[in-house]
Amino acid sequence: MSGTTRSSEGLDPRRRRILFRCWHRGMREVDLLLGQFADARIDALSEDELDQLEHFMDAQDVDIFSWFAGSKPVDPAYDRPIFLTIKAFHTHNGPINV
Repeated sequence: MSGTTRSSEGLDPRRRRILFRCWHRGMREVDLLLGQFADARIDALSEDELDQLEHFMDAQDVDIFSWFAGSKPVDPAYDRPIFLTIKAFHTHNGPINV
């Protein structure tokens, strides 16, 4: 089970692929971080934000989780506005729904 609550119907192929990747990372905690964000915002992201998100997803799950947990600083190669957008999304929407 992916955990997604959003259908990919109506999304262009790129957004469908990103949505899938957000929910199928390998580390459940990162699936939830990225997947819940993508469920809520994938259709509203600009092309630049999609580029940033695709690049961000190239990072290792353990690193992504550590950056969100604050246990290590964000690697400068991945410290782009999308990271702060995802972090703010989870801050404003309360705890991650498991």
